[in-house]
Amino acid sequence: MPYIAVFLSFAAAAAGIAVDQVLKAAVVEQLKPLGRVELIPGFFQLTYVENRGAAFGILANYQWLFVAVTAVVCLLLAAALIFYRSHTALTRTAFTLILAGGIGNMIDRLRYQYVVDYIHFQFFPPVFNFADICVTVGCALLVIYLLFLADDRGRPKPPGRYSKYAHYNQNRNHRMGG
Repeated sequence: MPYIAVFLSFAAAAAGIAVDQVLKAAVVEQLKPLGRVELIPGFFQLTYVENRGAAFGILANYQWLFVAVTAVVCLLLAAALIFYRSHTALTRTAFTLILAGGIGNMIDRLRYQYVVDYIHFQFFPPVFNFADICVTVGCALLVIYLLFLADDRGRPKPPGRYSKYAHYNQNRNHRMGG
C-alpha cells in the first residue's frame, strides 16, 4: 500500500507540473504579445508578468538563490513522500501540491531566468500562476493539519479523542449499550 501512495503522489505531482508548464507555454505564446486580456471587467484578467523575484517581486535577480532553496525543499519533500510512513492523506496531498508548484516555478527560473505569472484579480495586487496556487493550497493544508489534526509532535491525533463532541458520543454510546 505505501508504494501505491508514493507512486500516486509522484504521478499527481508530475500531472501538476505538466498542467503548469502547458499553461505557461500558452501564456508565453498567446498572452505575452498582448500583455493583458480582461476577462471579467473590473474583476479578473490575464496579465503577462515576468517575475524575477519571489512573492510580490521581492529579492529580484537572485535566481540562483531561489533555484537552490527550491531544489533543497523539493528534495526534502520527495524524500518525505518516499520514506516517511506516517502520512495522512492530507499531509501527502499537501506535500504533493508543494512539490508540484515548486518544481513548476523552478523550471521557469532555469528556462527563462524568471517565473511566468498571469492570473490577476484586480482586488488582489499580485499576479500569480498555477504553480503558486499549488504551493499556497499545499501550505494551507499543512497548516490546517498542524494546527488542528496533529498532536504536539506533528503526528496524527487519535480520531475522536480531541473532538468537542467526544464526551457526548461516549455518553450516547454508553446509554445505547455500545
